[in-house]
Amino acid sequence: MKNLAVLGATGNVGRQILEILGERDFPFGELYLFSSEKSAGEELEVKGKRYKTTALSKEAFDNIKVDLCLMAAGGAVSEEYGPYLKEKGILCIDNSSHFRMDKDVPLIVPEINKEAAKNNNGLIANPNCSTIQSVMPLKALEKFGIKRVIYSTYQAVSGSGVGGIRDLEEGVCEQYPYNIQKNCIPQIDDFLDNGYTKEEMKMMEETKKILDNDELRVTATTVRVPILNGHAVNMNIEFEKDFSLEEVRQLLEDFEGIIVEDEPEKLLYPLQEKIDGTDDVSVGRLRRDDSVEFGLNLWCVADNIRKGAATNTVQIAELFV
Repeated sequence: MKNLAVLGATGNVGRQILEILGERDFPFGELYLFSSEKSAGEELEVKGKRYKTTALSKEAFDNIKVDLCLMAAGGAVSEEYGPYLKEKGILCIDNSSHFRMDKDVPLIVPEINKEAAKNNNGLIANPNCSTIQSVMPLKALEKFGIKRVIYSTYQAVSGSGVGGIRDLEEGVCEQYPYNIQKNCIPQIDDFLDNGYTKEEMKMMEETKKILDNDELRVTATTVRVPILNGHAVNMNIEFEKDFSLEEVRQLLEDFEGIIVEDEPEKLLYPLQEKIDGTDDVSVGRLRRDDSVEFGLNLWCVADNIRKGAATNTVQIAELFV
């Protein structure tokens, strides 16, 4: 069995990775947990055994053998440690955005493009949380020819880590520029010169890379909302070919990892509260958009810490054990 390391083990995503390793009975030999100096020494349980975290340093890898590293410690750590660990022969699966658009680094959602993970140079990138849940229904409906996609997101504060959660719970403005208890904030990450935020550009660019379609037209507006966990995305899709809602529903139901909750007469549609703590991508509110020739609207919800980060990371790792 391969020896495994987790960077950022005490963070939100890191802790969830450890929980999912146990849930999925992920096989490993030795397990090494790394954290910041502040969190070093904390004990965490994985598969019924307790492991003590170690302060992350390059020297820490000198006397241990690691085959696979799951990185959930942020972009600066990934930038420094990804190339270093790769040179030591360690396969790194990175949760940050740092390597996602590198042409030599595969960007993987296993339900869509797991075969691309094998063509790696020691680094594999985990996509943005909102991108992961959005590209799955797009892939399921690819037979109609996807012409254009408009994303409007409603993203929970857990996507900002402990700082976002604190702002919501305490009504302070430390993570966000405005009170998230009282506002939906139409800004996630920094603004760029083109007027879009980095988060919006991530969704637009990553969608094309994962679906291997540079010609796809994609636009996005990403919004932080006063919800603890679970991202929602309204997707407006314009197809090249006609479709029936019955066929759309069947294709979505048949796609691995997607559940369809679409009975408006019973007030059944995807909700963050219902999807919290699961690995499913829930899709509903299916309806034609008659403002274009072949248009579809759908509502898509997923747990951004699980499928949007930790679970997808572990699923990628499972391809190599």
